[in-house]
Amino acid sequence: MPLLSLDQIVLPAVRKQKDVEAVIATPYTYMVLLGGHLGQLKPIVDLANQHGKKVLLHADLIDGLKNDEYAAEFLCQSIRPSGLISTRSTVIARTKKNGLIAIQRLFLIDSDAIEHSYTLLEKTRPDYIEVLPGIMPDMIREVKERSGIPIIAGGLIRTPGDVSNALAAGASAITTSRKELWQNYR
Repeated sequence: MPLLSLDQIVLPAVRKQKDVEAVIATPYTYMVLLGGHLGQLKPIVDLANQHGKKVLLHADLIDGLKNDEYAAEFLCQSIRPSGLISTRSTVIARTKKNGLIAIQRLFLIDSDAIEHSYTLLEKTRPDYIEVLPGIMPDMIREVKERSGIPIIAGGLIRTPGDVSNALAAGASAITTSRKELWQNYR
């Protein structure tokens, strides 16, 4: 199973080329690319790779590409990120089949959604689960315990205290677009 570096507790999340360049200047290995235009993905991933960085691509947020198993196959084979993040089980399955890091994104909005997510996780068995919002330590702890899958906390993480709370609850890492948090955890 491919694994993220355990010494990287912050996964910088970026949307724009200038933000990718900012991550390239950091010691971080992994970054999360929050979508973008389909035609821009390959050059961005190639640029990151040239600088020893690995891109985890959020497949659900790509402009110009339907989010299904065929799109996942295209992304895995043609764009070649280190991994894909998606809410869709078919994308996770195809990502795993291609040997990339598969991160299932879960929105913890209510009890029914959470129970449905546990059923989904039993089928997909992703490498990681990204829980949103990442500021609910009790839910991070519960999802980790019930699934047995490493957790990445994302969404609404704004302060060093939010990072500490997520990690104390059992998250392996957090994702954030807040550059000030990238600075605090190098």
